[in-house]
Amino acid sequence: MSRNIVHMPFAYRIVWQIVFIASLASGSDLPNEAIKDPLEGGYAVVVSKTTQADPAWNKVVDALVAKHSATVIAYDSDVASSLAALREHMPRYACFVARPEEAGRGFVVKIHRLTRRLNDDPYTDLLWGIITGYDPKDALRIASVQQPLLIHKGAAGTGLNLDAFDEGIWFNEGVSGEYWRKSAGGHAEKFSGPADNITAIADMLNVYQPEFFLTSGHASEHDWQPGYAFKDGDLRSHDGKLIGRDLKGALHPIDSPSPKVYLGAGNCLIGHIKDKQSMALAWLGSGGANQVVGYTVVTWFGAMGWGTRDYFFDLSGRYTLAESFYFSNQLITNQLQTRFPDKAGVEFDAWDVETHPELLDQYAKKLSGDKPEKNMHDLLGLLWDHDTVAFYGDPAWVARLASHAPPLSTTLIEKDGVWHFVIHANETCTPSKPLAMFFSKRLKNIEILSGKEFEPLITTGFIMLLKPGSFKAGQEYEVVFKAKEL
Repeated sequence: MSRNIVHMPFAYRIVWQIVFIASLASGSDLPNEAIKDPLEGGYAVVVSKTTQADPAWNKVVDALVAKHSATVIAYDSDVASSLAALREHMPRYACFVARPEEAGRGFVVKIHRLTRRLNDDPYTDLLWGIITGYDPKDALRIASVQQPLLIHKGAAGTGLNLDAFDEGIWFNEGVSGEYWRKSAGGHAEKFSGPADNITAIADMLNVYQPEFFLTSGHASEHDWQPGYAFKDGDLRSHDGKLIGRDLKGALHPIDSPSPKVYLGAGNCLIGHIKDKQSMALAWLGSGGANQVVGYTVVTWFGAMGWGTRDYFFDLSGRYTLAESFYFSNQLITNQLQTRFPDKAGVEFDAWDVETHPELLDQYAKKLSGDKPEKNMHDLLGLLWDHDTVAFYGDPAWVARLASHAPPLSTTLIEKDGVWHFVIHANETCTPSKPLAMFFSKRLKNIEILSGKEFEPLITTGFIMLLKPGSFKAGQEYEVVFKAKEL
């Protein structure tokens, strides 16, 4: 529903202006240099009592408490047992501090499921992340970082939209030696280099030092192979350090300490901390990543990984990496709830398809039962991705694309219990993902009054327009609903 804001009553316009200015100051909308936490409700640090008792790891907990005025929730042995304490505090953020031996695939799955159970709806009730590292030193660095990361320089081992960055480089995983580069103030250009990309990738990480790195292609817990359609060397992990190994066997140590985020959007297993030689620990170590997103399983459906990428790049830096991860997962939850309501609550208990290739067929048979499922591929894929992608890092740390002209802005206005979610289109645009925004406070008793054509999903913590369509430059649109603050 579009409208002209100048026709609002004067007092109402003042409310809109105050809220809009406050939203800019909070950083909830535009990626300005001064970015603050937009969400009220607190921060919890969740840690096992064994990890808390280790003085070096407890420094990580203390750093988060000091940074966020956080509450500490300590559990005995099973992270799922922290549910009651999380329900009592209902934080907006939760950071799970874990030693590497605690932070495996099962831990990631439990956190996904745990954080959906703080209230009665099926959606995740807070933004979460896991802070770990090869050693406590890496974890402490990640916990202590405060300066937001506005990303100007990007890189990738797969196709990358370089227009989103001031400068960047990506290596073509399908064509040996091909890479694309954009210099500051220039346009993306194609180049040819050595057939073995490893030396160039190692130099890029060591010298060029991007602030964002995206990968796809073949991988395991212990390596990444940049060449998908051709034979190439690999990057591997050794004692918390990334090392490139070219086709001749020569090693290229990687030390890239500049702050960055790493998104393994299309890689199998690269987010799985199977042991201390796992790639996720190396990216958090000498790779310099303060946030890492990656699959803990073999990826074949791709909704969660590529969905996180799509949110991150949508609307010129509107979403942080943590928000992109969060909203990608909520979209999967919604698709399960709306398309497969009788099976949305199914929870897999094994994922080792790399050693048990019959596993997916077994799940498909169980899901079909007596009545074959017409969209089994989608159902199986959504359930596969729902709980298995990891987010490592402080979920409240801001890392987003540096955008100077976002195509649209949003704000939320409340008057006498009626809320207006207002969208202003600065330019004509069509979001690639459902437009979403967090509420600064939790809401309840929600009743949609107008804007139903956008198919708004409104939970206690956020609004998501499942059918946003196109927005025309200079126009304003709104969804109006009743709600009370929790």
